[in-house]
Amino acid sequence: MKEIMFTKMLQDKTIPQLAQIAHEWGLDGFDLCVRPDYPVNPDNAYDELPKAVEYMKSEGLVIPMVTGNFDLLTPDHPTAVPLLKAMDKADVRLLKLGYFKYDPWTMNYQVEVARVKAILKSWLSLARQYNVKICYHTHSNKNIGINGAAMAHLLEDLDPLYFGAYIDTGHLRAEGEDFATALGMVRPWLSIVSVKDMLVERITKENHGSTKNHWLSAGQGMVDWTYVFDCLRRVGFDGPVSIHCEFHDQGDPFMVRAQREAEFFRPFFQTKPAE
Repeated sequence: MKEIMFTKMLQDKTIPQLAQIAHEWGLDGFDLCVRPDYPVNPDNAYDELPKAVEYMKSEGLVIPMVTGNFDLLTPDHPTAVPLLKAMDKADVRLLKLGYFKYDPWTMNYQVEVARVKAILKSWLSLARQYNVKICYHTHSNKNIGINGAAMAHLLEDLDPLYFGAYIDTGHLRAEGEDFATALGMVRPWLSIVSVKDMLVERITKENHGSTKNHWLSAGQGMVDWTYVFDCLRRVGFDGPVSIHCEFHDQGDPFMVRAQREAEFFRPFFQTKPAE
């Protein structure tokens, strides 16, 4: 497994600065956010993504995946072909799409699942042409594909060579789904794992209870990290594990806390499987 970090929160950092951060924090590389106003963006990706990959390689680092813009959902999106061309040129093989929204009050779930499955399947031609795996992320709160069970429904007829599941520890915990269960349901497509921590707080609402989700620094929430990494090793997962640093709790400056997050996870990557 490679310990990488999502660059969403590092928008102001150049590629050389990211490499320096990786060395200082003990990272193996990055999940590169390719969005407008980032150093590598949809307009310059064909030239700049290969340069970024080569620079990282010269530093002993990797960029195994790219995260597109939030609205990159369909293969006819204006950035789709240019981005996949750039990824093929740079030898980056994993692409994370945006999110398909779901409103339970205005949408028919079965209709939306069928629609999203058809859209994902429509990526196959480009995925084959550019040898890029199209990956979708388990994200809680009014999205299609909120957990492993929902993700399995989306991917069940799709070729694991070209379509991948991107499961997220924090969002699975928010949805109350056991990590091993989620892993088992999407195992043929498992391509990327995101690590973030969260806590479900019971709050009082009028004369009864309710809940509130808190996205916290790793180790402060409800995710059992020993269990998560044991599960990944048991299925032989050897792909990238992306640290997201999307904690909302207060504390030290972001860069201090992000470095602490990287350091928190490092022992889990170094731990050998049980005999």
